[in-house]
Amino acid sequence: MTSPLEQKIRITGPSVVTANRTWDGTVVYRTATKGWSTDLADAAVVRAVPEARALLAEAVADDLGAVGAYIAPVEIGESGKIAPGNLRERIRASGVTIDLLPVPA
Repeated sequence: MTSPLEQKIRITGPSVVTANRTWDGTVVYRTATKGWSTDLADAAVVRAVPEARALLAEAVADDLGAVGAYIAPVEIGESGKIAPGNLRERIRASGVTIDLLPVPA
């Protein structure tokens, strides 16, 4: 398996770096202040490969806060609101879609 940094990065529009938080699996987004946020509105938006690669490198190096970092497309509305750019990211952003029940003893 190759590291995210070894993969070819293609940017076709506004994008963000996303991952899952290590302690509970919640979807998080990389911010411009080198942190993680659960709010997509706080995400650092990149539009070119060099800035996407730099943001992804920071995220991968910070594996204590989140794991599985990758670049995902976003849409930016006329009002400036950021929304997930594809179905997969819309599903991830909506959170857990099934109830996880404890296994009976």
